[in-house]
Amino acid sequence: MDYICGKTEFQYHNSCVTLGKFDGLHRGHQLLLSYLAKYEKLGFTSVMFTFDYHPGNLFSEREIDLIYTEEEKKSLLTADGPQVLISYPFTKESASMEPEEFIKQVLVKQLDAKIIVVGNDYRFGSKRRGDVTMLQEYALEYGYEVIVCEKIMFDGQVISSTRIREELRKGKIEYVNEMLGHPYTIMGDVVTGRQLGRTIDIPTVNLLPATHKLLPPNGVYASMVRFDGKSYQGVTNIGCKPTVESSGQIGVETHIFDYHGNLYGKHIEVELYAFERGECKFTSVEELKERMQKDIVFAKEYFKHKL
Repeated sequence: MDYICGKTEFQYHNSCVTLGKFDGLHRGHQLLLSYLAKYEKLGFTSVMFTFDYHPGNLFSEREIDLIYTEEEKKSLLTADGPQVLISYPFTKESASMEPEEFIKQVLVKQLDAKIIVVGNDYRFGSKRRGDVTMLQEYALEYGYEVIVCEKIMFDGQVISSTRIREELRKGKIEYVNEMLGHPYTIMGDVVTGRQLGRTIDIPTVNLLPATHKLLPPNGVYASMVRFDGKSYQGVTNIGCKPTVESSGQIGVETHIFDYHGNLYGKHIEVELYAFERGECKFTSVEELKERMQKDIVFAKEYFKHKL
């Protein structure tokens, strides 16, 4: 996959392009991508066009945490995604581009778009003035076709990144995974921890989530860990480990079932499947060990009946 990030200069030909924010790569986004895969087989260059910074961040006083970071998004798309991922720089200059100019200069001139795939509420350009109707109005002049996808519903409501973020903040992981169409994932490199787990015969691996990565509430979750093309069941604690730590830094700590190798420095993916309990401060390490053993039983029972 070609990855163009933070650059405005690129050139592709005979492309099928999908446009959007694509935070979460949820089931609605997957519908758009399915059209790219279809036209790629017909000889078109498949292109996903998005921005390298969430549009809400530039003009907001509060940073918007994302379901998936840019690196996570790229990783998730590598296997079955488009041939080209463009993360266009979102600056005051690009935000003020008139929608007609975006169509002419970016979609037509730089991407040579022949097929444009968008959701029915897609907006673009200065003051979000561009929409599906405008794309369709210029289709004949510039020689492209517009495919408009209806929103996908779940539990009586439209699936959206905003809705997924709201449910993720509540810790409703199974609900979130249904809307995503895949398990919610945290990616990162394994870092050295206090190694307390080894002293109580429950070794763990630790990773620090990226800045502005949206996390569910602190607590314990049934999880799967993926690395080197293999998958392992486990149990993950998200939080600041109040029983043994005092820094308050949020980390992701996972006990991997049936694995005893050294993963320091290894890039891993932690998928969350079900919430068990909130994070607790225990009175002793022995009490913590007893609770962790119960957490392991919970996760193993979950996977026994769910997978």
